[in-house]
Amino acid sequence: MTHDHPVVPRTNEEQDALMKRLKRIEGQVRGIANMVAEDRYCIDILTQTASIQAALRQVELQIIERHVKMCMHEVATRQDSTDAYVEELMAVIARLKK
Repeated sequence: MTHDHPVVPRTNEEQDALMKRLKRIEGQVRGIANMVAEDRYCIDILTQTASIQAALRQVELQIIERHVKMCMHEVATRQDSTDAYVEELMAVIARLKK
């Protein structure tokens, strides 16, 4: 899905930090797959899935914070109507909370 919304490009540092987190999460998911393949104790697997969910929430929060600070700020400084952007963000947050 693409949007015609203004995008403020991420800095190399921002992109590197997000990619580092996502690669760590990817490794955790592979670890869980191995745990399942090894028929490990259910509680140990669930503990790891909870850890991954928490890590993904942190990624989401970082992206939301940056969106508000950069992308939505860019819209506001150009004096565009921010209503559509706020509605879009709130819809995404509502989906994340399910």
